[in-house]
Amino acid sequence: MKIDKDLSDSAVIEEIGRRITRRRIDMNLTQATLAERAGIGKRTVERVENGESAQLSSVVRMLRVLDLLPALDAMLPEAGIKPLDVVKLKGRQRKRASPGRSGTSAKWEWQDKS
Repeated sequence: MKIDKDLSDSAVIEEIGRRITRRRIDMNLTQATLAERAGIGKRTVERVENGESAQLSSVVRMLRVLDLLPALDAMLPEAGIKPLDVVKLKGRQRKRASPGRSGTSAKWEWQDKS
């Protein structure tokens, strides 16, 4: 299954769990071995693989053991400052977003207008 923006959160979490399971099996690791090497409980590994919620730190530990952190780095590259932004901001770095600047922010409204 391809992970894209149209999938629900639970579907994405389930697919991540399936992929972690596949990687663990491909590396010939049991859930208990993965848990031990990651320093987490076996039940945590079971929850992640079953598509249940888990702490991000536990998932990172699992990814480290499964040698998948480089893929995480590729997925979320370090953001750099554009040269024109350096000139415009006089060397300072932006620390927050401004509404309406990117043109993608929508006006917020109550969902239950009556």
